[in-house]
Amino acid sequence: MFSLTDYSYELPEGQIAQKPADQRDQSRLLRLERFTGRFSHHKFQDIYEFLRPSDLLVINNTQVIPARLRGKKDTGGKVELLISDYGEDSGRPVREREMTCLVKTSKSPKPGSMLFFEEGLSAEIITYRDGISSVKFSCPGDFEETLYRIGEVPLPPYIKRDTDAPCDDRAAYQTVYASQKGAVAAPTAGLHFSEPLLEKIRSKGVKAVAITLHVGYGTFLPVRVSDIREHRIHAEWYSVSETAADAVNRTKAEGGRVVAVGTTGVRTLEYVSDSEGKIRKGSGKCDLFIYPGYIFKITDAMITNFHLPESTLLMLVSAFAGRENLLKAYKEAVSQGYRFYSYGDAMFIC
Repeated sequence: MFSLTDYSYELPEGQIAQKPADQRDQSRLLRLERFTGRFSHHKFQDIYEFLRPSDLLVINNTQVIPARLRGKKDTGGKVELLISDYGEDSGRPVREREMTCLVKTSKSPKPGSMLFFEEGLSAEIITYRDGISSVKFSCPGDFEETLYRIGEVPLPPYIKRDTDAPCDDRAAYQTVYASQKGAVAAPTAGLHFSEPLLEKIRSKGVKAVAITLHVGYGTFLPVRVSDIREHRIHAEWYSVSETAADAVNRTKAEGGRVVAVGTTGVRTLEYVSDSEGKIRKGSGKCDLFIYPGYIFKITDAMITNFHLPESTLLMLVSAFAGRENLLKAYKEAVSQGYRFYSYGDAMFIC
């Protein structure tokens, strides 16, 4: 259960979703009972039937920023840059910002070298190591406004879009409740919720509360060790308000279920929990790596997408549902033609 190969499965390339469902809540939903291994097939809008009035839905309100920039080095060569830590200092109108970035060039940029982008945006490499740089940006106007004009949504590498099938990713690769700028990848389980569905769920008596975890570039990085216990996960900025903490603790005390929307929500809730099964308000960096053997203290049910083989996300969901249960459900989903990964279908694990 600790070997990387324990988290492999076969997936036809044609089942990797390249664009979202035509309607958010019309994607498919596989319901998995984690204690019995039983599963059933539904539409995502059926989640309404599976939620109880005593449930608390915990959503991640992070907002994906157009974090990918394409430009040139001072030597004239092409450069691609991905901002990775935007969320800690967003919202202030400034002309200069220093952030950690992934820099992709033909040759490693040296400290002091300059990068140039559209609209007068420039960047100086402060430090560089193993593709990760500390970069100081400067521009004539407000940095954030400039970024939103010229930056691109950093879609996962497995999305290879046909130019004849355009998609407005700035809208599609964003939850309807996204409000806190800072993620470089979407909390994809939340992409399935539409405003009408959320309103219907609330009308049933189900409460919802928002927390924030800015999904970072680590979500794209493969596990490179054969024993997963040796893997170290990339830290991501989180924030849990007093209101959210109180709602979670009250739900647990009253015997209701805490239903986390996405693995990001699960990681945050479990990271801020204590030995008594309560969570605390606060913000900081979350580096919790959850894999089989982990004892969940807060999460009672979760909504999630189908994840890549040998990924930390698959390991987290395996810890929650049971590895054998999960892989059987994945095999069923493959045989039934479910769509996988970021723009794919969903699971409800309860």
